[in-house]
Amino acid sequence: MPKSLFHWKVLVNILLAAAVFTGLVWLTFRWLEIHTNHGKEIPVPNVMNKSVHDAIRILDDAGLDYEVDSFKYDPKYRPFQVLQIYPSPGSRVKDGRTIILKVNPKSYAQVSVPDVLDRYKGLAFRQLEQVGLKVGDTIYEPSIQRDAVLRMLYNGTSLKPGTLLPRFSTIDLVIGAGPKRNISVPNLVGLTVQEAKAIIAQNLFEVGLIEHEDGGQDDSDIVYYQDPASFDVRDQGMQIDIWASKKTPAEMGGKISQLNSMYRIKIDTTTPPIRYEAPVYREPAPKKTEPKPETPKTETPKTEVPKQEVPKTTGEQKPKAPVNTSTTPKTNPSTTKPAEKPKAKKVIVE
Repeated sequence: MPKSLFHWKVLVNILLAAAVFTGLVWLTFRWLEIHTNHGKEIPVPNVMNKSVHDAIRILDDAGLDYEVDSFKYDPKYRPFQVLQIYPSPGSRVKDGRTIILKVNPKSYAQVSVPDVLDRYKGLAFRQLEQVGLKVGDTIYEPSIQRDAVLRMLYNGTSLKPGTLLPRFSTIDLVIGAGPKRNISVPNLVGLTVQEAKAIIAQNLFEVGLIEHEDGGQDDSDIVYYQDPASFDVRDQGMQIDIWASKKTPAEMGGKISQLNSMYRIKIDTTTPPIRYEAPVYREPAPKKTEPKPETPKTETPKTEVPKQEVPKTTGEQKPKAPVNTSTTPKTNPSTTKPAEKPKAKKVIVE
């Protein structure tokens, strides 16, 4: 067996196989070197602070590809100025290598305008600031939606939610200032329903009931009655009801009279209004007999003392009188006064 390994034929085959393997490896690397341009490297040109158009032209001349990336906007640099390069300038790269250019954009990146319509102004301010938008002028106009955002304006034009604007753009807001008071109601009789709706909106009112005579919904019908009546004074936001028909208002006299009896109630102002006066308290007049207690001036007590002879006269008038007189000397003179009052009254009556 060992002798067979050293046979010349075996040695020749081994040498041939080694030569073939070495040749294949050399050819492979040679092919790779040719295919990848090995040893043919190109230095990356320095295009820093150049405009993106000049940088692209230089890279094309060098045989390099490029990719432009809009970098964060910085107002300190010119628009479309190259701020960064990758790989860095001076690096050696192969032909056809892609060079990434980071360029200062023309303005800030665009953002979507949030929907802040019909929302409270404080909440709208915060939502706009969160996305990078600024609030400019706040314009107040009459509306029943007090302190609510009615419209958004950008450069004087109406702005819809979702519109893309550059970051840090300024938006003006139209905000409701509350309803107006004492607005004259417009005259809608004789107009079409479509025209009446437009005038109601222009005068800051709301469209209320719309009743068509034929039960349809034709906006070309003519308005023959309205409530409130024209030229009445109402507050903004109040509803105006209208009645419409294909006939003219002159032909709807009966219906108008019926509606007047329901909505135009007249108050009779010819009769004077009834006045209700509160009762006035008056002090009662003093009685004329009140000063007559002055009857003691007749000095009745003087006559009482000698009139101890009451038993003579008491038999004719009252038997009880002597009983009272018998007790009077025992009592104080002041106690005899109430007994003498009826005598004084008798004298006054006579």
